[in-house]
Amino acid sequence: MSTHLVLAGTDLVQPVASEGRLVLAALLGIGVIVALIIGAKLHPFLALTAGALTVGVTAGVSVEVAIASFTTGFGSTAAGVGILIALGAMFGKLLADSGGADQIVDTIIGRAAPRALPWAMAVVGAIIGLPMFFEIGLVLLMPVIYLVARRSGQSLVTIGIPALAGLSAMHGLVPPHPGPLTAIDYLGADLGTTLALGVAIAIPTVIIAGPVFGLVGRYVTVEVPDRFEGQVDEDAANRPSFLVTIASVLLPVVLMMGKALADIFIDDATDPLRRTLDILGTPLIALLIAVVVGMFTLGAGMGRDGVAKSLESSLPGVAGILLIVAAGGGFKQSLVDTGIGTIVAERVADSNISVLLLAWFVAVLIRLATGSATVATVTASGLLAPLTDQLSSGEVSLMVLAIGAGSVFFSHVNDAGFWLVKEYFGMTVGQTLKTWSAMETLLSVTGLVFVMALNLVV
Repeated sequence: MSTHLVLAGTDLVQPVASEGRLVLAALLGIGVIVALIIGAKLHPFLALTAGALTVGVTAGVSVEVAIASFTTGFGSTAAGVGILIALGAMFGKLLADSGGADQIVDTIIGRAAPRALPWAMAVVGAIIGLPMFFEIGLVLLMPVIYLVARRSGQSLVTIGIPALAGLSAMHGLVPPHPGPLTAIDYLGADLGTTLALGVAIAIPTVIIAGPVFGLVGRYVTVEVPDRFEGQVDEDAANRPSFLVTIASVLLPVVLMMGKALADIFIDDATDPLRRTLDILGTPLIALLIAVVVGMFTLGAGMGRDGVAKSLESSLPGVAGILLIVAAGGGFKQSLVDTGIGTIVAERVADSNISVLLLAWFVAVLIRLATGSATVATVTASGLLAPLTDQLSSGEVSLMVLAIGAGSVFFSHVNDAGFWLVKEYFGMTVGQTLKTWSAMETLLSVTGLVFVMALNLVV
């Protein structure tokens, strides 16, 4: 199906200034963000705030109006996406602290033949990455990556790259991660549809960028560090079982998918079953249920005090992410209220550019400039939000995934994840570029290819 736009009759925000001035405002706003993050080393929250105000003032609105636009977007995003990020962080911390994540790793790796280990690591990375942020998942998996590489005699890169591919694909393509959730919120996409299409795209993408590309490990020699030796199998007796852990991890996914299926197959909106599934599958309810259930399933061996401490300690680590996403919402609102998005939508409508390709490309540019997948997602989503008015539900979901794929393109020296991978793997900058950065680029491009392929049938 075509994703080119026809804007006749579309109710878009009227531009507050000439096209040239608005384009200048957008470029200056993004330029301020990039300069403050890269040059001044400021936190992205401050950079996005400054960028949003720059957009408004340059476009010609008063400082009061610019501040009002920013705070409106900040508040609505914090209310919508911020709660979900907090709940996701709580669940992820329970999974880590209870030993459930270790149980998943040990069970899958323990049953894999040596030749299948890279594939097993990709599965582990994807499962662990589903409820956890990339950095947390990486720190959690590194002891296992070391141990598996050492015992199997295989390259650290061959074992590690598939796990990183699974983590990164979940981070960019599959809710309830902050990036996809924010794009879903900004673009008005259906969460269940996006979740289903995201998983469908993530599976082949992880295979290509993970176990297949991981063969590059034969040509990149990296010694396995001796850190974490003997620390993997601690306190295994108190862990939840594998089945209990998997059921807990997949519970919110199943609830959200149930809502999507009910909306498709039950036409009557007043049907009791559909209404029940709609309520249970609402992201807030699904994640809240997952946290409450996880307190009893994952936290069974932790005791009441242990569960309480785990939940309490989960929030400080995501405070920065919450502020970045909410400030991204303020930046988005500044773009919307000045009519810059309208200008972009009109120009795309007059061209033959695919909206999906444009969405991916814009996210790539911001990712390369800022080094942040989250900043790339929230900025691209805000800039391109007006383009969704004439798209079907499935096409809007694909647009979310195109942005998500673009947001992980070519991690390099301005990305904290680049240095995290470099140091944990003990690689040089050149080796990190040839392995991690190349894997991220392949992941991004492969994701786009499958987005465009699905667009032919959605």
